Amino acid sequence: GLQGLDLVVQPGEVVMLVGPNGAGKSTFLGCCSGLVEPTDGAAWLGGHLAGSIEARGATSYIPDSPVLYEDLSVWEHLEYLARLHATQDWVDYAEDLLDMFNLAHRADELPTKFSRGLKQKTALIVGLIRPFSVLLIDEPFAGLDVPGQETLVEVIGDLAEQGASIICSTHQLDLLALATRLVGLQDGLLAFDGKPSEQQIRELVGG
Repeated sequence: GLQGLDLVVQPGEVVMLVGPNGAGKSTFLGCCSGLVEPTDGAAWLGGHLAGSIEARGATSYIPDSPVLYEDLSVWEHLEYLARLHATQDWVDYAEDLLDMFNLAHRADELPTKFSRGLKQKTALIVGLIRPFSVLLIDEPFAGLDVPGQETLVEVIGDLAEQGASIICSTHQLDLLALATRLVGLQDGLLAFDGKPSEQQIRELVGG
């Protein structure tokens, strides 16, 4: 579990969460999303306790394993989430996301039939279609092809410029450049918080 972790993330920050397997990255994101209840302490988002209606309304959480409905097409996923969160002008944005991640020609298909990489792309655009001020993403680059990774880097940068707070876990060293801040976890403890050297990054990732 996590121990003695005290972090404040500002609007517009891109925090990359790194550390070896079992370091506590997914647990940390789960606590921030409100899906995991900490045994001690609390996570607050925009002044609201994680898991509260207000915090959930401001937070989009994309877990490491795509969570998709078996009987909904890609487009129906986008429509369902957009309407659920009363997203304004969602159709144009949905079309843009489909184009950016090269899924427009698969929009009417069931994503549960897709490959791992295409499922990941679908989960990403479904998580991005709703309004949020905090974006939590667990290993989003895993399974993505290079164009998909480049698109996600661009999207994260744009969201940060618009003022979203982004916390993203990853093992991929070459993708850490988009971070404004790196947080390293080891055995549930805070091992680093700041802008480390390349050697420190390798030690934190476990490589």
